[in-house]
Amino acid sequence: MLDKLQNQLKELNTFNSSFDLLDEEVSKASVGWHSEHILLVIGSIIKALEQSNPKDYKWKFNLARLVVMTVKNIPRGRGKSPKMVLPKEGVNQESVKEHLNLVLHRTEALKTMDSNQFFKHPYFGLLNLKNTIKFLEIHTEHHLAIIRDIIKISNK
Repeated sequence: MLDKLQNQLKELNTFNSSFDLLDEEVSKASVGWHSEHILLVIGSIIKALEQSNPKDYKWKFNLARLVVMTVKNIPRGRGKSPKMVLPKEGVNQESVKEHLNLVLHRTEALKTMDSNQFFKHPYFGLLNLKNTIKFLEIHTEHHLAIIRDIIKISNK
């Protein structure tokens, strides 16, 4: 259930040495910014899931969610992240490495959660545990692809 997400986080760890790389043709943000953003998103969503009451979950049709979950892709430059998941000044390689270890550990909590624990996504509405994990995989892959592109262009 969590293998893909945990493998993505392990891959993210391999990019730590490229922390300061930036290519504005790919993204206005650095590898380090994308890394920290991924971790902030996962951490805040796990917290929201933990605080949710499964009895309050109600499925509702959402076209944007259907499209993203079906094509398993988030178009670049289309979404706007809430402030709480935007990296703050002063983030560095060491703090991201520590944050990554914490988030990897916290993903273990997902294994024991009720299937109807949920979080409220700003565009997709309520996502239960299964759809939350799927979203986290899609979101993480979106940013990993940006990181890979930054590194690929910088290595030319």
